[in-house]
Amino acid sequence: MRALISLHDRVFGALESAAPMLIPTLARVVFAGTLLVYYWNSVLTKWGAGPFSPDLGAYIQILPRAFEEAGFDPSQLGPLATPIVLLGTWAEFILPVLVVLGLFTRIAALGMIGFVIVQTWVDIVGHGVAGETIGAWFDNSPSADIVDQRAFWLFLLIVLVLRGAGPLSVDALAGRYRSADLTPASQPR
Repeated sequence: MRALISLHDRVFGALESAAPMLIPTLARVVFAGTLLVYYWNSVLTKWGAGPFSPDLGAYIQILPRAFEEAGFDPSQLGPLATPIVLLGTWAEFILPVLVVLGLFTRIAALGMIGFVIVQTWVDIVGHGVAGETIGAWFDNSPSADIVDQRAFWLFLLIVLVLRGAGPLSVDALAGRYRSADLTPASQPR
């Protein structure tokens, strides 16, 4: 029995020591595998003639009620509508790239958390998503598009806010570069 306990302690002790490297790196890999293409495909539905001229679909997706009230005419939305749509579209493109690369990861993950919260609000209030699509926790059904799935998305992003990008990232590379610049041997005399 002691041998089994000792084996258990060695195996899980090794995993525990690898956790600081594995957890944020795996979080970024899972994000890339599940959400990167999702967000990029969404961006492609919003870019009209290019990244600085949003398609009508962008207004429908981001400002659904206001756009409908404006008769589906962007010029009737007011001066803030186009900047809001452009910033939302660019955030949906840039923030996932930063998370996957591990560049400014904590800030990008915080931005993505805000993005998911706004996305959820727009889905529920703006698009009128309801019922089973929203779902509920503790309801014996783990497949609701809003509450269940987005809880996992947010958890993944919270891990990155708390742990950073991990050792296989641009952030880690930049940190090693900064450390090398700050060592006494590299400073001028």
